[in-house]
Amino acid sequence: MSVSLERIVVEPKTPATAVVIWLHGLGDSGAGFAPVVPALGLPADHAIRFIFPHAPEQAVTINGGYVMRAWYDIKSMDLHDRADMQGVLESEKRVAALINEQIAAGIASDRIVLAGFSQGGVMSLFSGLRFPLQLAGIMALSCYLPTGDVLPTELSVANRNTPILQQHGIQDDVVPLSAGILAKEALMAGGYNVVWQTYPMPHSVIPAQLKEISKWLLQRFEM
Repeated sequence: MSVSLERIVVEPKTPATAVVIWLHGLGDSGAGFAPVVPALGLPADHAIRFIFPHAPEQAVTINGGYVMRAWYDIKSMDLHDRADMQGVLESEKRVAALINEQIAAGIASDRIVLAGFSQGGVMSLFSGLRFPLQLAGIMALSCYLPTGDVLPTELSVANRNTPILQQHGIQDDVVPLSAGILAKEALMAGGYNVVWQTYPMPHSVIPAQLKEISKWLLQRFEM
């Protein structure tokens, strides 16, 4: 299995001192979220590199075996048996390789935020909670834990106190609000530092949400 991911990279105007790795949802690509950078309204002199990787293409059971970009196969709508865990673990290796690539390029791990939407949010939560080095933050948008209502195994001690931003639409008919709440409750019961925000939206991202994301990122990177 190749762990290297194709990606879109948006560099800041000044040399990067921080990185956001943003994982897209099922059937999308990095191009789907790259336009979010100007929409965040960050200061012109921000030093954040944004990386939008493309998930590999694979057959997705719930979509009749249709081949599309996916971080893992989705087997059913049952939250406790939705995610193909073998696929989750394989994508975790790819995400970890991407983080390590940035560390090797001179960005400290605690200057890296792992973010994701929907299936990408599932991967940001799972991978971030288990990554062995401290991250600046984990952003989980409109998603759930692949392990249902329990935390993953082999949790990282380094990320026990890492800030987590979890956002969800109350009208989401793709990933129900209840799935996000289950993840939030498991995280909070585990003592994690979670900020939970809901919005009057379906399975999407809206401007009011981006405003909060921008503020949260600037806090993480002390800009």
